[in-house]
Amino acid sequence: MKQIGIMNIKKHKISSPDFLPELLGSFAKPAAENPTVAIMEAAFRHHQLHCRYINCEVGPENLQAAIEGAKAMGWRGFNCSIPNKVEVMKYLDRIGESAQIIGAVNTVIIGPDGRTTGENTDGKGFVKAISEITSITDKKVVIFGAGGAARAIAVEMALARAREIIIVNVSERGKSLADLLNSRTPAKASFQPWNQAFSIPSDADIVINATPVGLYPNVEQRLNIRVDTLLPQMIVADCIPNPIYTHFLKDALANGCKHILPGMNMLVYQAMIAIKYWTGKEVDAGIMKQELMRVLGLSKQ
Repeated sequence: MKQIGIMNIKKHKISSPDFLPELLGSFAKPAAENPTVAIMEAAFRHHQLHCRYINCEVGPENLQAAIEGAKAMGWRGFNCSIPNKVEVMKYLDRIGESAQIIGAVNTVIIGPDGRTTGENTDGKGFVKAISEITSITDKKVVIFGAGGAARAIAVEMALARAREIIIVNVSERGKSLADLLNSRTPAKASFQPWNQAFSIPSDADIVINATPVGLYPNVEQRLNIRVDTLLPQMIVADCIPNPIYTHFLKDALANGCKHILPGMNMLVYQAMIAIKYWTGKEVDAGIMKQELMRVLGLSKQ
């Protein structure tokens, strides 16, 4: 019996188990409430990718040391979130085109030689989500807000050949963003001061809320807009992941808008793009959305 067992073993090539996964992660402060780790790990499990994602609380004062540590441990890359998206740029070897224009990096790729490349997937994720509904080329876009999310989305929409972008904001930061788009991208951009209920132009194709208005727990907050100017042919999108349907999106639905885009799509798609940068693999957005809804307790909304 022992001889038969030995013969069977010899017939079959036995591979040794690999206990060393590719390491990825996030450097942010605070970090405990960041759900990215959950959706990343869900994608790794589903696609049988031998990777692990580590959520690390790292502020600007320790960011350089954390980057050197990641390189020393053979990490494939990492995400950067608040407050590190700008600070990280000074420690990288190369910055991607859109990240240079945006002035912020949220995804870093570490090459086999240890050289680092910074990209920004926030706006890219939003463009990917919109592109599943319509082509962005030659579209007129209205964006509420001029902060980090608005900046990333506006730049990527412009690079995707949007014809015209209107930045609506309460401060002059909106003018600075419009000036940036006009000087660094092919799009025509303008700034509209937001000092009263805003009327959305009837020929707008895509309308985007890139402000935190309506974000949990302030779910009853509403954008200062004339709701009746949300028209059925418009694509209406929100950057807020929780709640899934903000008052802005609910108003759009009530007005007959056929295409609305919840903020969780942007979070999922930017994570998908980061995984593609790190592993070269396309992953299933549906799996990541399900996990995000589960961990945020949104499954029944």
